[in-house]
Amino acid sequence: MSQGTLFIVSAPSGAGKTSLVRELIESVDGIQVSVSHTTRAMRPGEVDAVNYHFVDVATFEDMVARGDFFEHAQVFDNHYGTSRSAVEALLAAGQDVILEIDWQGARQVREQMDSAVSIFILPPSRDELERRLSSRGTDDHQVISGRMREAVSEMSHYGEYDFMVINDDFTTALDELRALVIAHRLDTRRQKQHHARLLDALLAS
Repeated sequence: MSQGTLFIVSAPSGAGKTSLVRELIESVDGIQVSVSHTTRAMRPGEVDAVNYHFVDVATFEDMVARGDFFEHAQVFDNHYGTSRSAVEALLAAGQDVILEIDWQGARQVREQMDSAVSIFILPPSRDELERRLSSRGTDDHQVISGRMREAVSEMSHYGEYDFMVINDDFTTALDELRALVIAHRLDTRRQKQHHARLLDALLAS
């Protein structure tokens, strides 16, 4: 069985990453999003092991000490991390895996798995990004300005990624993401594993 590919997908808030990834996994077989661990409280409608693996701080810290995470970070008072063993098991089973993480987490993962394919999603303009952030209608101007500053900081790391997708037209951006996944499935090394019998038969003397 061929090894799956680890895809890292990052984007500033408002670029449409979550919607694109959701549509991608619904339209392509054999790919799924890694479910992260977190110490934050479960919100209404969330399901353990579906949205996150919800754990307490002591459990999370034990996992950090054991080296169980590909990457982990503290966001305000909560901890988030990507399980190394869970991702490696899926990849070994031939599943492609998507990590939705920021540039800092992406850097940590690439240092440990240089075969990972990294993709950065950008908005078509600052004006459009601000419009998307404002469209929720729940945040005041000061909050939006803060999120824009964070977005610009995040976007400055686009050059660390293998591929870039501009989410101007959603359908086009989704097609481009899908094309990246399919192209990597056609990699000669992966195809050699997947079609070993066929290749042996074709080349038999």
